[in-house]
Amino acid sequence: MTITRKNFEELGLPVGPYTHVVKHESTLHTSGFTAFGTNAQNSSGGEQAHAVMDQLEIIARHYGKSLADLVKVTVFITNPAVIPEIRDALTERYGAHVPASSMVMVSGLFAPELKVEIEGMFGL
Repeated sequence: MTITRKNFEELGLPVGPYTHVVKHESTLHTSGFTAFGTNAQNSSGGEQAHAVMDQLEIIARHYGKSLADLVKVTVFITNPAVIPEIRDALTERYGAHVPASSMVMVSGLFAPELKVEIEGMFGL
């Protein structure tokens, strides 16, 4: 069993005890990503979802993959009112390659302006 861990400077190095990506055999597991530190940090849930997908795309490209290789995502939201705009953003980004997905309502994320956090699993 081969496990490798990788952080990406362009995503901002972790300040806590986590790794951006853990590769286990032919699967890539990401930590949860938010719009924190991006231009979308104080924007709508849809814009924040796009910012997160941009980050996941950076990871995918590093491994020669794309968002079409997403196998599963878990989407954490803080307010059910943002569900339609987040769904629209994700539908736009997935195109015909829709992954398995779970959506979880949480009471909050680590910064009050954040509306969505997404973690992903890619097939390699």
